[in-house]
Amino acid sequence: MDISYPPEIEGFRAEVRAVLAEELPADWRGMGAIPDAESTREFVRSWRSTLHRRGLLAVAWPVEYGGRGLTKLHQVVLVEELTRAGLPFGDVPRDSTGLKMLGNTLLRWGTEQQKAELLPGLLSGGQRWCQGFSEPGAGSDLASVSTRARLDGDEWVVDGQKIWTSAADRSTGIFVLARTDPAAPKHKGLSFLLVPLDQPGVDVRPIRHMSGGAEFCEVFFTGARTRGDMVVGAVGGGWAVAQTLLTFERGEEAATNPLLFRAELDRLMELARRTGRANDPVLRQRLARCYARVEVMRYLGYRILSDVLAGDEIGHAASVSKLYWSEYHREVTQLALDVEGLDGLIPVGKGPSRPMRADDPGADPLSTNSWWQVSLNARAGTIYAGTSEVQRTILAERALGLPREPAGTR
Repeated sequence: MDISYPPEIEGFRAEVRAVLAEELPADWRGMGAIPDAESTREFVRSWRSTLHRRGLLAVAWPVEYGGRGLTKLHQVVLVEELTRAGLPFGDVPRDSTGLKMLGNTLLRWGTEQQKAELLPGLLSGGQRWCQGFSEPGAGSDLASVSTRARLDGDEWVVDGQKIWTSAADRSTGIFVLARTDPAAPKHKGLSFLLVPLDQPGVDVRPIRHMSGGAEFCEVFFTGARTRGDMVVGAVGGGWAVAQTLLTFERGEEAATNPLLFRAELDRLMELARRTGRANDPVLRQRLARCYARVEVMRYLGYRILSDVLAGDEIGHAASVSKLYWSEYHREVTQLALDVEGLDGLIPVGKGPSRPMRADDPGADPLSTNSWWQVSLNARAGTIYAGTSEVQRTILAERALGLPREPAGTR
């Protein structure tokens, strides 16, 4: 497995590091070291503007759309360096769904009019888009969505409900997977629509979850409308567009997950030392197991990046990676609570700045608030983006070639 980067990629890495050295304070220790939540939000807004000013928000986009015409591997190295420095890529989660996922999907499937109308706003931050895929009755089985759209003159009329929609209450639009041909087979009757949120017929309701945040929303459509030309790809071809969109985060995750989880494990080890529990032989064994699993995750990431370097599709390795990191994170955060013991019942310190994955590098190891919230979110990691059961089914049927489950027993 060759994981060396070409010289031009390493040259770009040096450029990114130079930008970080110029733009960050000398005592920068990562976003986790910012003292409070409001200061963290202000930093994220400011840092996004810095990335935009320095031409690092869309390096793999064509120059004519505001990018730099570089490769996907340049983008992976950029996000790798940002993660290593304890920095976000843009404004998470809005730039994850809008800039990274929708923007790249428009470059692949969008019309020239759609690109000209939407890409500049995604890059500047003037347009903020969220993802309207999951429904109460269609989560892992995404092709079963029941939200419908019908053409009324030169407009689509949308009726239905979406759920677990990150940052919908702070977005200007939502890309919706909707059923436009109820008579067609379920994968064939779907279309990918772009729907403005600020209009009659759209009701956005934040969902308060058990860690105290409200990053997710449910969105109700009752006669909501969007222009007839706001279909990405062909009418009835939404499944292919949706599958394209869901692949854009995989290469970056392979580079960033091992860095995030290793930084988190280092903080956990420091917590064990400071609390005097590092000498407990059982806890030491569990810490060693987590260390070994993070190292395995690192090599799984190398495997995926090696495929990216070779120009191959990521394929089943994406399911292996998702299954592996989500179940590992549930284990390591439970260990963190065990290390804290009764002290963890008293909330102290700043919580995580993002609802998913590990807390930010530089977070205080003694922040019980951080460990508690991250541990609760780790439970969701085995559910969102395809449950562990779905990932195992994909690997069993598509990678190992095992017989499919009989339809009557699903």
